[in-house]
Amino acid sequence: MRPRTVLITGAAGNLGSLLARHLAGGPHRLRLMVHRTPLPADLARAPDVEVVQADLGDPATLEKAVAGADSIVHFAGILFAPRPERFLPRTNTAWFAGLLKAAIAARVGRVVLISFPHVEGPTTPDRPATGRLDGQPVSVHAKTRLEEERLLFEETAGTGTTPVVVRLGMVYGRGILMVDAARWCARRHFLGVWRDPTWIHLVSVPDFLSATAAAALADGVEGSTTSATSSR
Repeated sequence: MRPRTVLITGAAGNLGSLLARHLAGGPHRLRLMVHRTPLPADLARAPDVEVVQADLGDPATLEKAVAGADSIVHFAGILFAPRPERFLPRTNTAWFAGLLKAAIAARVGRVVLISFPHVEGPTTPDRPATGRLDGQPVSVHAKTRLEEERLLFEETAGTGTTPVVVRLGMVYGRGILMVDAARWCARRHFLGVWRDPTWIHLVSVPDFLSATAAAALADGVEGSTTSATSSR
C-alpha cells in the first residue's frame, strides 16, 4: 500500500486526537486540521504530521486543507453547548456541506463521516441500525447527522470521491471526555432522567480506532457500517 495523506478535521478534539495518535508514526502522512484549539504538543512534534489551520465556517480556508488529501476523517463540530437546535443545523449540516464541496473539487479519494446508530431513530439489540438513510431520529443531534449522511452520499454520486459513514456508539475507555463528564456528575449526585428507557451503544477505544483507521485507509471500503454493542 502506498503512503497516503489522511486529513483529520477536529484533530485537537478528544476523538480526533486519539485517532491521530493511533496513526502517527505509521506509514501514512497525517494532516491535522485545527481551528482555535491548538494540537497537543506530542502530536504537533510527531513525524510526518502537518498542521493546517482552517475554519469550517469559512469555505475559503478549506481549499488548502483538503488539497492533496487521499482521505478525510471528519470529527470537527460543536457538541457541548446549550440550545443545540439553534446551532447544529449550521455547524453539522452547513459546515459539512462546505467541506464536502471542497473535497470533491480537490478530488479527495474518500470522505469518512463519523456518525452514530441513533440517526435511524431508537435502536436496540432487537432492532439494530442497518445503514438505512430513511430513519426517523428523535434528537436534533441525530436529525442533523442524518442530513449529513444523506448529503455525503448524494453529493459524491458520480464523482471520484468514495463516501464512508462509520456509525459509532459511545466510545468508552481512558481519556474519553464523555465518560469523565459522567463520572464528574455522578460524584456530585447529578442525574439525567429520560422519559423512556434509552439504549446507549458502547464501543471501546481500541475498536473505535481500528474501525475508523480501516474506514480511512483500507482498500475497498464504501458505504456505511455500525460498530457498537448496546446497553442501557
